[in-house]
Amino acid sequence: MAGGIAEVVAHAGHDVVLRSRTRDGATTTRDGVASATARRVAKGSLAEADREALLGRIQPTDRLEDLAACDVIIESIVEDAAAKRAILAEVGRVAAPGALLATNTSTLPVEDLAAASGRAGEFCGIHFFNPATALPLVEVVRPASATPATVARAIEFVRGLGKEPIEVADRAGFVVNALLFPYLNAAVAMHEAGVASIADIDAAMRGGAAHPMGPFALLDLVGIDTAVAILDTLHARLGDPACEPRPTLRAMVREGRLGRKTGRGFHDYRA
Repeated sequence: MAGGIAEVVAHAGHDVVLRSRTRDGATTTRDGVASATARRVAKGSLAEADREALLGRIQPTDRLEDLAACDVIIESIVEDAAAKRAILAEVGRVAAPGALLATNTSTLPVEDLAAASGRAGEFCGIHFFNPATALPLVEVVRPASATPATVARAIEFVRGLGKEPIEVADRAGFVVNALLFPYLNAAVAMHEAGVASIADIDAAMRGGAAHPMGPFALLDLVGIDTAVAILDTLHARLGDPACEPRPTLRAMVREGRLGRKTGRGFHDYRA
């Protein structure tokens, strides 16, 4: 997600400081943006000159201090509350006064992360969807601690990226994931019960509900480990049995069958 967000922000004309724990990690993420934009040039959807300008606006670094000059800082690390709290505490110390701080979390309580930053009034959620370069929606999550000016500023920033912001209360799963992941979990339960094959369930939702992809193809795109983490968080926060990850999902994580990123999930991508 970090590379996709960096590309979207740079494409909108902003300079981007892409910070990772290591310089190699930050450079690898920028290299991923270079590869993705090269494919767009080859398809004719992006001019080479625009690609070079976009890449020139992305500065990889491993130094937190390089964030001090940023007007907007978006955290987008692993979906782990402790890890996010730790990095946001550091970000809060180096960020410039008045900087807008945000998290790209998909399910964790934004107010808890805001408190960890020490800058709760200037902190909200800015939740992009994968792939960030293609999907227009961004959830701007409003914790009780955020000032109205902070939320308004986040919405204005997102609109300036050419995205469609919606304002959402700080509730587990926000809007999209609160609706989407119980549905994905139900599809796995349906297959476990022998109602239909994976291919047929995917085909049913494409052809019968006009979804661009079926639930199993979508789980593979999201990542099975990510899906389990989101479902675990929803289940813990909402107590809804529909959100408890199905045994098949947990088994796939143990086996390392995580979807597209490992070449094999519910579908096989190794060919």
